[in-house]
Amino acid sequence: MSATDKTPAEDPDVCVVGAGPASALLSHCLAKRGHDVVILEAGPRFDLDERIERMKRQIHPDRADNEIWDMGGERDAYTTSGDHSWLINQRRVKGVGGTSLHWGSVVPRLYEKDFEMESRHGIARDWPISYEDLQPYYAEAEQEIGVAGPDDAPFFPPREEEYPMDPLAPSYSDKLFARAGEALDIEVHSMPMAINTGEYDRNECQGYGTCQFVCPSGGKYTADIHVRKAEREGATLITEAVVQRLNHGPAGEEITEAVYETPDGETHRQKADVFVAAAGAYETPRLLFLSESGEYPNGLANSSGTLGKYFMGHPPAGVVGVLPNEETHVDSYGPVVSSGIHQFYEYDDPDDPKRGSVNIFLTNVSGPSPATLAMAEESVGDELLESVDLQFGSTLQANMSVEMLPREDNQITVDDSQTDSYGNPVPDVDISPSEFARRGQVRGTEAVSEIIEEMGGTVVYADGTLTVEHDEMPPIAKGGYHPLGGSRMGEDPAESVVDPNLQTHDLENLYVSGGGVFVTSGASNPTLTIMALSLKAADHIDEQL
Repeated sequence: MSATDKTPAEDPDVCVVGAGPASALLSHCLAKRGHDVVILEAGPRFDLDERIERMKRQIHPDRADNEIWDMGGERDAYTTSGDHSWLINQRRVKGVGGTSLHWGSVVPRLYEKDFEMESRHGIARDWPISYEDLQPYYAEAEQEIGVAGPDDAPFFPPREEEYPMDPLAPSYSDKLFARAGEALDIEVHSMPMAINTGEYDRNECQGYGTCQFVCPSGGKYTADIHVRKAEREGATLITEAVVQRLNHGPAGEEITEAVYETPDGETHRQKADVFVAAAGAYETPRLLFLSESGEYPNGLANSSGTLGKYFMGHPPAGVVGVLPNEETHVDSYGPVVSSGIHQFYEYDDPDDPKRGSVNIFLTNVSGPSPATLAMAEESVGDELLESVDLQFGSTLQANMSVEMLPREDNQITVDDSQTDSYGNPVPDVDISPSEFARRGQVRGTEAVSEIIEEMGGTVVYADGTLTVEHDEMPPIAKGGYHPLGGSRMGEDPAESVVDPNLQTHDLENLYVSGGGVFVTSGASNPTLTIMALSLKAADHIDEQL
């Protein structure tokens, strides 16, 4: 099929909605097993040759994050009804490869306790699968995408085999953190990264240091790689095919077609034996809500009433310090992350957990560029030089994601008061992280601040931490990474949307793949778990076909 041909594929076995991380490995896995697969992607296929230009957008001091991959406008409209801002267009991409085009490529696994929060700690819910159930799929996903990681890192969950590639070398600032951390009994270690060190079937990392949001060299794994592999195995990709709804048969037991629109204004109907909704944790619930019918008046696959509910994310926190008279990045440019700290992932008191798990990643940044400093401070001459001398090249930074508990009132719904460019109600995000997450932020920022101060540095920014003596918790840092939940997994059809194989309880030929199926959030970056779950679902679909 040519790039301009948007007509439906003929009699495919499987139709997958979306071409991001939740779709790519699943589609490739099924295609290489001989199944006829069609992928419907709402966005375009980006030209790889344009990545240098997109990197220039990223480093431009006056360009927003969402502009890098053309997000925004009426097509991508959304609303927020909660008291917590969640700027979703800064954290998603519509196009082949999806969010992996701009991710930082940090790929830890979830921990054993993340699957057993209720039975271990009496909070949240247990997953219907265990860490051990997912272990072989974790290993398979790591091999497929090419992960460079430390086999002997402390605090990580158990492994069954080595990582495909050796870990990335620590940066100079990593070494500074490690030396100071040792004095405080805080261990800094290499992080697992989906970045090529020269041994995989993509370009080697060239050290641009702009992994998030653009990898110009192609050394970072992006899901378009497996979409292309799926195409080589016979899969069909239709880009700019915006799915409007999924229709079912008269008995309401099976999906019969995906209805999509194309840029020429035409409406098409893609039939298949099996359908997989893999459009992301925001768009998949919206699609199911928009597919309401007489049999499913509250949204497709929503007999439980839990569709869109128990939405979670990873509230962020960050610490920035300066180390006077020290060039913190003297070796060379490199990946945006190479080391981290997982010492605070487990709880201080397992019998009475009071805070969220903390996943800390040390970022290799030189600090604000001279242009950014000049625009922010409106300074010139000696005053500007003084600011540059203090911050640029002497900056230390750590970011972190923090565990959030699932709550029914945190949800994705549709907002009928506003429509997108196709006339559909836009997604609405209503989320307020609890004090459990706030305490996790405080623990992480305090730990990083202590390390920077041990180096002799000065903490200039610590979002979410206690900066003065008071009795109340500080406000939680706004924004969020990693949308999770909204179509959660479970054994009980009355309390969940999908079963342990990601098959919806209500429709036997509809699956949901993506972060929306998570029961709890943990604090680990979720993409590797999304891929592992997708491979598990592919096995089940293969058996059913």
